[in-house]
Formats: sequence, structure tokens, C-alpha cells
Amino acid sequence: MNEEYDVIVLGTGLTECILSGIMSVKGKKVLHMDRNSYYGAESASITPLEDLYKRFNLPGKPPESMGKGRDWNVDLIPKFLMANGLMGLFEKRRFKNFLSFIANFDENDPKTFQGIDPKTATMKTIFDHYKLGRDVMDFTGHSLALYRTDDYLDQSCIETINRIKLYSESLARYGKSPYLYPLYGLGELPQGFARLSAIYGGTYMLNKPIDEIVVENGKVVGVKSEGEIARCKQLICDPSYIMDRASKVGQVIRVICVLSHPVGNTNNINSCQIIIPQNQVNRKHDIYVCMISSAHNVAAQGKYIAIVSTTVETNDPEKEIKPALDLLEPIEQKFVSISDQYAPTDMGTESQIFISRTYDATTHFETTCDDIKDIYRRMTGSDFDFAEMERKKQDIFGDAAE
Repeated sequence: MNEEYDVIVLGTGLTECILSGIMSVKGKKVLHMDRNSYYGAESASITPLEDLYKRFNLPGKPPESMGKGRDWNVDLIPKFLMANGLMGLFEKRRFKNFLSFIANFDENDPKTFQGIDPKTATMKTIFDHYKLGRDVMDFTGHSLALYRTDDYLDQSCIETINRIKLYSESLARYGKSPYLYPLYGLGELPQGFARLSAIYGGTYMLNKPIDEIVVENGKVVGVKSEGEIARCKQLICDPSYIMDRASKVGQVIRVICVLSHPVGNTNNINSCQIIIPQNQVNRKHDIYVCMISSAHNVAAQGKYIAIVSTTVETNDPEKEIKPALDLLEPIEQKFVSISDQYAPTDMGTESQIFISRTYDATTHFETTCDDIKDIYRRMTGSDFDFAEMERKKQDIFGDAAE
């Protein structure tokens, strides 16, 4: 412990583990600690099922109908996406023409603009041009482009086009879905980046209490744990480690639902997501439903886990998610949590303390990636080179890295 490090990381949430891996790959000497005895922090996967009952203070043990407790790996925060759209025959043709325009669009080749000026056209203009209805607009903007509100409609179309192109290219690469989900739950992701950090010399310590973050003359100089001080030049942590430098920005409700059936009207598939656009339920925020199953080694055979999440807007959060819960009935068991969201008030310019944001209600990694890129930029003064990271990953893991 009594050593000097370039970076100390507190917490093993996905954001912190990715940044730990990145900094190690960049040649930094990294010490990574967590007060918990497991990886993942708030993005952990809980196993066995008995531990989930304890975490939510449910009396008794899971019924025998739930199968073996060790068969379960339940994500506390879902980050996964697959969506189905629905439209009539003529709108399918118009949507096909729209997608063809997107696929061929090249902002450096005016011949691909089809009479649309991308410098001045909003996304609403393009939707209107192809005569796409409200439902298709909602599906495209919220499920393909992953926007959380409709503000994008009145903004330049370029970013939305690029987001849809990314979706299409990923779908072409992976087949049935453009999204990936790790077997045994999302808790595998933080551990994967922890291994990457360790390969490059990073040091990990779980079950390590944090007594004090040591600051001198307004700048972090180390972390005190069990009477010893590890010194550092920079610190990364989640808000729970330094609450006086973060502020509450909202709340998220999440409901983990155990089902004995797939979600209705989804063709009995093993995984799916439903996004309920905010304007269709008179809300400011979308409602997300993520469903996974024993096919992903996260539940007992014949069982399904559906996780509903949204940003809290009223004093009755459970009523807010009723439209989603109604889609899942009958529900065998529910685990309800309402979590505060925090954002840093200290951007780290002087203190060199870099605090991540609490995970939001979305079930994709868009906002998490934005936070990682923002912290990296503030730490280093430059944008992260994803191509370099990919080369390093391939050097270590080869083709298996995909």
C-alpha cells in the first residue's frame, strides 16, 4: 500500500474498470481498490439467487420452483438492447427507402444527398421527406439512434444519420441483433477490463475499506486504507466514495422481474427489449424493458429475467412503470429499487479527482461511454484513441477479443 501510483481507482463499476484498463494500457501505474468483496459495484451481477433476496430484504428463501440458486446471475443495472418495430406495408416501403438513403449517405459526396442539404436539414425534415409516421419516428430515434428525448428532431440530421449507420453496420456484422450481451451477466464486463489492467501491471484489491481520500493544497495526493496511505497523482472514483464533491441530479426506478414465460408477442424469443417512447405515455423519459433468460446463463432453465427502468418523475415511481409491468404479467417475483443519481460537482481540473456519473435508466451503453470519454478527456487533455485500444486488445486476446 505504501507506494506511489500514477492513478488510484476506487470502485469496480464498469466505468471505473474500463478507465483502469485504459490507464494501464497507456503505461500508467494503477492501483484499483473496492470496499466490496466482488467486482461490479452497482453494475454487479448477483449470484446465487439467495443473495438477491437478501439484498432486497425479502423474507424467506426463493421457492423451489426457481431452481438452483447458483443458476442465477442477476444484473442490478441492465445494459442491453434489442428492439422490434411495427409498421404497415406501405410504411415499410417508405422506411426501406429511408434506410437505403441512410446506408448510401456520404457527407463528402453530394450525389448521395437525394436533394437534402445535410447542413441545414433537421431530422424532422428527413422523416417528413420520407412520410414516416410518429411510431416509426419513435422507433428510429429511440431504438436505433438511442436518443432519450425528441430534442434530436430539431437538430442537424448528421449525428442521427451516423448513429443509424452504426446500428445498421453492427447488425450486418452480428446477424440477428446489433447488440452483444455476455454470458453469466454484465458483471463479467468489469472483470474483463480488470484482467486487462492486471495484464498491464495494474494492482487490484477487493474488500478494502477506504478511510480517507487525502487532499493537500486542494489536490489529491493519496488514499488512506487501514492505516496505510497509497500516494497518487490522479484519482478516479464513483460518487459514493466522495459525496461532498457530487450532487443529486435525479432518481431511477428499476424493477427486476422473474418470469416463467417470455414477454408476450415477441415470438417466444430468449431475449428482447421494449422501449416505450416518452411521448406515447405522456412522460419526459422513455421506459425500458430488458428481457434475458437461461440462454444467457443468468437464470434457471425455463425462467426469464425482465428488468424495467425509467427516470423518476413523480412521487409514485411504481405507477410510472405500470405500462411496462403490464406487458410482463404474470410476474413470479419482483425486486424494486429506487436509486439516487449523482453527477460530479468537481470536474477535477485542480483536485485531479475524477468522479463518474451514476448509471442512468437506459439499457444501452451510450451514456456510460460518453462518461468514460469525458473523464478520459479531462484526465489527459486529449480524446481517447479507440483504434489504439483495439490494437492492444487484439495483441493480447487475438480473434477471441470479439
